[in-house]
Amino acid sequence: MSSPTVLAERIGADVMLVTLNRPHRKNALTDGMLAELEALFGRVAEDTSVRAVVLHGADGAFCSGFDLDGMEGMTSMPPFELQRRMERQAAAVRALHGLPQAVIAAVAGPCIGAGLSLALAADIRLAAPDARCRAAFVRVGLSGGDLGASWLLPRIVGLGSALDLMLSGRTATAEEAFDLRLVNRVVPGDALLQEALALAADIAANSPVAVAVTKAVVHANAGAPSLADALTREAAAQVVTAKSADVDEAVAAFREGRPPRFPGR
Repeated sequence: MSSPTVLAERIGADVMLVTLNRPHRKNALTDGMLAELEALFGRVAEDTSVRAVVLHGADGAFCSGFDLDGMEGMTSMPPFELQRRMERQAAAVRALHGLPQAVIAAVAGPCIGAGLSLALAADIRLAAPDARCRAAFVRVGLSGGDLGASWLLPRIVGLGSALDLMLSGRTATAEEAFDLRLVNRVVPGDALLQEALALAADIAANSPVAVAVTKAVVHANAGAPSLADALTREAAAQVVTAKSADVDEAVAAFREGRPPRFPGR
């Protein structure tokens, strides 16, 4: 499940480490990389032995955005062809965001443009002190609404903060990103990947059914029109988990004083 620019490595029995691997370009994305990511996430979604995913970049950089060399000729492309290209690129973000497994982004160094969109599509973001987040699209004359940023960022940091970042294209330090709740926490750089993998292992130890259903209901209820609608969706989700054999296993493990042994979802 590896390629030269996207690496996938199993850590332990149930955590998948995905590495953006173009260090000479600070892991800048290409059309080919995005296609590889979409295909990889599609396989991970179907692999019931994978219970958590950690996404990071090689050599101390998360992702410096879309490789500007790949943008040559974009302005001369026919509109429909250009739209199709954008939709193909966005498929990687859709596949990442749609994973039933928990996804943790370990962000170090630049996290810019399309790279920021990938980080936003994760469920949890940990950052090193040198992390620098920037919605840079406007800086190259493009709409800030790209690769899901206009949908994801306001839901994470709020509308005002999202517009601040997206209209200015300015850089947010790790400290500011934490203050904005753009990242969940800041950890020492030399411990970043270790912390992300440890969190992934903690999540992977839980019922995979419970994790997948919890993730789905939280995402759905983030846009619920009312508490009543949210409660209805929660009840339906709880029925699914309550009927899972994982509940019986968790109770038995608790009574016997042992770690639970959950099968795949």
